[in-house]
Amino acid sequence: MTRLTDHLIVISFDCLSALDFHILEELPNFQELLNKGSYCKHVETIYPSVTYPCHATIVTGKFPNRHGVINNTFLQPGNPSPDWYWHRFHIKGTTLYDEAKKAGLKTAALLWPVTAKANIDYNMPEIFSNRPWLNQIAVSLANGSVFYQIDMNNRFGHIRKGLSQPELDDFVIESAVHTIETKKPNLMLVHFTDLDTQRHYHGFSSDEAHAALKRHDMRLGRILHALKDAGIYENSTIVVLGDHSALDESKAVKINVLLREQGLINVNENGKVTNWKAYCKSCDGSAYIYLHDQKDIETKTRIGKLLQDLQKDENNGIEFVITGEEAGKRGADEKAAFMIEARRGFYFHERLEGAFIDSITKEDVEARRYTVASHGYSPTKENYETVIIAAGKGIRENVAIPSMHLIDEGPTFAKLLGVNLGDTDGKVINEMLNV
Repeated sequence: MTRLTDHLIVISFDCLSALDFHILEELPNFQELLNKGSYCKHVETIYPSVTYPCHATIVTGKFPNRHGVINNTFLQPGNPSPDWYWHRFHIKGTTLYDEAKKAGLKTAALLWPVTAKANIDYNMPEIFSNRPWLNQIAVSLANGSVFYQIDMNNRFGHIRKGLSQPELDDFVIESAVHTIETKKPNLMLVHFTDLDTQRHYHGFSSDEAHAALKRHDMRLGRILHALKDAGIYENSTIVVLGDHSALDESKAVKINVLLREQGLINVNENGKVTNWKAYCKSCDGSAYIYLHDQKDIETKTRIGKLLQDLQKDENNGIEFVITGEEAGKRGADEKAAFMIEARRGFYFHERLEGAFIDSITKEDVEARRYTVASHGYSPTKENYETVIIAAGKGIRENVAIPSMHLIDEGPTFAKLLGVNLGDTDGKVINEMLNV
């Protein structure tokens, strides 16, 4: 296959929304891309619309139930900090970076989700030290490119303050600029989370979120300058995208509190789950309801009635209830017994104690117990789309794509690189490309 570009730089600004588009048009570096490239401000995301499934979809062109990353975190009932889908082996089938590597291309990824232990030349995976006895740097080194990460930490580690933002993204941008200038990768995937963090803890349209958009514009500018300084700008394609939008919320719905009251979850004196028949696994704006025994028809019937009864009262925060089979048809996990969608202003939490519904206070947010905006909602929610902007080699100028889907991005990127992702759910958006 013919390559349409020599260097593809994919920049994910986590939680970049279609509603941000009018702001992007006024920011100089986003404006530069918009003036010379193609864009779509109506990109439909996946279900559930959370970060790890979204990023796995972007590099595979498949829905979550086909690539295997069906949530951010694992089903670990009662664990207040469940493990995430950090590792490449959780993705079924091939990825954009796998195919690029097979084609002899140089690859790099900075904090791109689900890339721990991936076969990427310069890999700084997004992975947390999720055990008290683990050290963050050691965990990162063990799951990515050792010497590359040591070099980046030696050069720019002083910028970072743990996982706090905007310092983490400031560290990532310095690493990205240095990588472009010294390694000149053919494929580079970069994930920034500043905007997502600000929205979670300050609200969708907060001053903090707006400030993060401005910082992202400056980060984009640094990447554009790095490509020029490296002498590869004219042979590069720059793609900026979001993975999902977000919605403000004021109430947390805790289905597990009811399941515990019904005797379907048992907890010991230390608050640990000892056994369970059913469990609500949160995806924030949506949630899976899993059965311990998928053949337990009695429990499934009982929960189905409970959920339908709850849905009748809007104050319970449930917009709709679908079966696992119906969830599978939407690309989510068909192994769940049910999937539930939160109404606007609500989101789901896995907590087992307290009231069924909590009103979110300022103190809750400061203590990181709850957030005031989240995602995970159905892609059919109004004003919930994300965006993509592409410019540079292989991209047509001044083309507005009326609408597309997150699953279309991987096949389109693959065509730019002259590789093939095989049997995808999405299609190549040829209208964007100089074919």
